[in-house]
Amino acid sequence: MGSSDPKLHSFEEVSKHNNKNDCWLIISGKVYDVTSFLDDHPGGDEVLITATEKDATDDFEDVGHSDAAKEMLEKYYVGELDSSTLPTKGSKHETPAQARTAQGAAQSPGLGLRFLQLIFPLLILVLAFALRYYGKKDE
Repeated sequence: MGSSDPKLHSFEEVSKHNNKNDCWLIISGKVYDVTSFLDDHPGGDEVLITATEKDATDDFEDVGHSDAAKEMLEKYYVGELDSSTLPTKGSKHETPAQARTAQGAAQSPGLGLRFLQLIFPLLILVLAFALRYYGKKDE
């Protein structure tokens, strides 16, 4: 391996960096040491710490980070993830976070909750208009 080749990290190795004093993330197959950024992260350090011990690509993308935030990642880059070391679903090496993610995806309770979050305010609005309309008729 030449000096310009990125260092290859195993999933197991990256997973050990999972706390406030030593925090590494896997995003899009790249490994980042974000320990020094924890105190500056706008979403707080806990968000980053809970994204350890798994592939955090979806977490990172779902937030909708700006281009500037994506560029900022480069200064925390420490190498590439050896994708052959990623645990498979149901593997004994699967982390609790991965197991929860897999279980949640299978059950998909989020869609029903999102529907209720949208429909509930509308129902309240309809009820308020109905009360106002029928309340004025009695006067």
